[in-house]
Amino acid sequence: MKTFFSTAMTFIVGLFTFNSCANIPEGAIAVKPFDSGRYLGKWYEIARLDFRYERGLNNTTANYSLNDDGTIKVVNSGYNVEKKEWQEAIGKAKFVGATNEGKLKVSFFGPFYSGYNVIALDDEYKYALIAGRSLDYLWILSREKTISNSTKLKYLELAKGLGYDTDALIWVEQDK
Repeated sequence: MKTFFSTAMTFIVGLFTFNSCANIPEGAIAVKPFDSGRYLGKWYEIARLDFRYERGLNNTTANYSLNDDGTIKVVNSGYNVEKKEWQEAIGKAKFVGATNEGKLKVSFFGPFYSGYNVIALDDEYKYALIAGRSLDYLWILSREKTISNSTKLKYLELAKGLGYDTDALIWVEQDK
């Protein structure tokens, strides 16, 4: 019984340690100060590192609004080119620490959360660079369907400096 308890406690502590360290890539720093009220609303996905939940989608957007409990409602949508239909995923985001820091965690699958870190944001809240929990997740977002070339280059340089493979980015079509 003592061995089981010791093993279980080691597993639980390890799980919490892994999850707390896995929210933001090494070297990345979340934006501070961050105003969630200004961040709410619709964002167009300009570029992303592809992953299975967005594979084959274009015209992707994210819409953020405040839930009654203080969490942020996340509605991601995109057009599936192969199926010729719109798809939508609804989730929620919570702050990892202080609410004035762009370090959040997001969930689309019940109790399972992943890092959502705003690591670059212009003063007007028009453009954002988002890092996931690892170098496998990166998004460039804009309030419009395009992004200025200077912002694009600035964000690519920042991402590359953190170790992201920016050559692997998918530049999202926003034509619908």
